[in-house]
Amino acid sequence: MRFRNQVVWITGASSGIGEALAYAFAREGAHLILTARRRERLEAVQHACTGAGKRLLLPFDVTDLEYHPTAVGAAIEHFGQVDILVNNAGVSQRSLVLETDLSVDRRIMEVNYFSVIALTKTVLPYMIERGGGQIAVVSSLLGKFSTPRQSAYCASKHALHGYFDSLRSEVYAHGIRITLICPGFVRTEVSMHALRGDGQEHGQLDERIAKGMPAEVCARHIVNALHKRKEEVYIARSEKIALYLKRFAPGWLSALMRRVNLR
Repeated sequence: MRFRNQVVWITGASSGIGEALAYAFAREGAHLILTARRRERLEAVQHACTGAGKRLLLPFDVTDLEYHPTAVGAAIEHFGQVDILVNNAGVSQRSLVLETDLSVDRRIMEVNYFSVIALTKTVLPYMIERGGGQIAVVSSLLGKFSTPRQSAYCASKHALHGYFDSLRSEVYAHGIRITLICPGFVRTEVSMHALRGDGQEHGQLDERIAKGMPAEVCARHIVNALHKRKEEVYIARSEKIALYLKRFAPGWLSALMRRVNLR
């Protein structure tokens, strides 16, 4: 019960890693704020949570930036605090650069980057006032290197690292710790909802996603990393080797990426 009575806010909590995190934190004794667009799915997650912690559902679209102050106000009014903010909501991509409409690039950045920094900016003053807190950002291994057909997705995750590495230095003296979380292949619906170049959903479960790490295993690693207040954590299997290739043999990694099936 390492997080007993702490208030944990999870975005993208209706499925995948976010849903698994809700269950993991509930077992740790945390109070939960669950956010996603689908209220019915949040209600299902709420009912499946175990533990004595309280739950608050705040369903809204994270890209509705004007609503963020209202949502944060509701969270503070209900619990009086937010101890941990887990920025998990996101959308992936499956399209070549030349086949991707600029509106899709913008959409991915709005979901994966701008909504994250906007909600963080809105929560931060309350954490500073209380003298501390934690901010977790679910990035990706693709925040450290890039692959074909995911240009905007990779760009959005790279941007998170640049932003939160800077913010980490600025808020350290306020007792606020930031953890960047970089999963590899995790068994979720992420590829089903990934955007094609025309903005439509990919609608397919990629083979490597289907064979990926179970979401509940990934969630346990994330909870452990937050308990240890790690600055950055990589949660992956064999795909983690690409991190070392990027650092020590970038030419080899580039050659490998050129051989990736572009379709």
